[in-house]
Amino acid sequence: GAAAAALPSGSRREPTGRVCLCSTFDVAVVGAGIVGLAAARELVRRHPALAFAVLEKERELAHHQTGHNSGVIHSGIYYTPGSLKAKLCVQGAALCYEYCDKKGIPYKQCGKLIVAVEQDEIPRLKALYERGLQNNVRGLKLIGAKEIQAKEPFCRGLMALDSPYTGIVNYKQVAQSYAEDFQEAGGTILTDFEVTDMEMATESPSGSEDGLKYPVVVRNSKGEEISCRHIVTCAGLYSDRLSEISGCSPEPRIVPFRGDYLVLKPEKSYMVKGNIYPVPNPRFPFLGFHFTPRMDGSVWLGPNAVLAFKREGYKLFDFSAGEFLDAVTYSGLWRLVLRNLSYGLSEVYRACFLSAQVKELQKFIPEVTVNDVLRGPSGVRAQALDSDGNLVDDFVFDGGSGDIGSRILHVRNAPSPAATSSLAIAKMIADEVKQRFEL
Repeated sequence: GAAAAALPSGSRREPTGRVCLCSTFDVAVVGAGIVGLAAARELVRRHPALAFAVLEKERELAHHQTGHNSGVIHSGIYYTPGSLKAKLCVQGAALCYEYCDKKGIPYKQCGKLIVAVEQDEIPRLKALYERGLQNNVRGLKLIGAKEIQAKEPFCRGLMALDSPYTGIVNYKQVAQSYAEDFQEAGGTILTDFEVTDMEMATESPSGSEDGLKYPVVVRNSKGEEISCRHIVTCAGLYSDRLSEISGCSPEPRIVPFRGDYLVLKPEKSYMVKGNIYPVPNPRFPFLGFHFTPRMDGSVWLGPNAVLAFKREGYKLFDFSAGEFLDAVTYSGLWRLVLRNLSYGLSEVYRACFLSAQVKELQKFIPEVTVNDVLRGPSGVRAQALDSDGNLVDDFVFDGGSGDIGSRILHVRNAPSPAATSSLAIAKMIADEVKQRFEL
């Protein structure tokens, strides 16, 4: 497997192609999604003399949020000026385009229109425009109904915010490329390695130096282990679980929201040229139902946002009793639900009835009918929630106290646009690691 591509010193190759896990590393990164891989790549580039590993519970990389997102390279319009989200997204988008150019990864800068269809959305649209300018998003302009149609012949709207630098890419391909960079620089990737335990090594009787130099033992579900000096977790849907395993705070908790997409039938994809988004509702963190062209020529519509009954529940009926109980017994979730009851119920209704979703789409492209769409893929968003029921909107990085806590950096919340921002987030994580662990 990929794991055997670069062997750390002191490990030997097993006949199965797995690395014998008597391995020691300076830093282990848990989670091979786009954020974990970008962070690992940045770390090994800055510290070529150190040994790094990425531990991933699936057999393939970028399997969860990275492999299930809409593939949009966001330009940074929505986020609160001065927030990490805003700063990292604008930096990250520029780095993402630059990286794809360098590596020959295909992308399309197809642009995006945020379209106001009702009179009362216009002030919100203008405020978004101002916010985008504050965030230094390039090329933004407000356009009227005629210009909307010139760009998107089938779209109707009163006014739109035109963002020409928004693009699309296949993030799984980008993540795969980060993994290759990481391995070429000497990093080790261990797949099928589900971290279930982290603890301090007990000093070995001979007082051997290894026990002291690599004091943290990380175990997987099969009982295999590695030793390391420091850990960085980028575990998305399981970030709170890993934090708890390591003795750090369980808050903010992750509540999984499933987003189901529809897909335009291939013979109807001509109706959509670039990204078409609604003016977002400021009361809710999701960006609403949008039209997203994909690199393969298909067009995704959606997603909605409904509570998933399993953290990796991509199908309507995926259910995990433990994870469901975990979510519904959390006071923060109830506070959120009660505050947004009507919105939540209408999302559930739309999830069940295609016609209700198509009605949303017709506000923008009146010609779309129920016969033009098929049910498409789903993604699950790891939404961090505090106990008061507030959605944690910005990135959260945190460690703990005590022997293990002080050796860990948890990336607790890396919400959308984390894929766009991955290279910028990686720089920030690497700065933080250097400062915290004095590498």
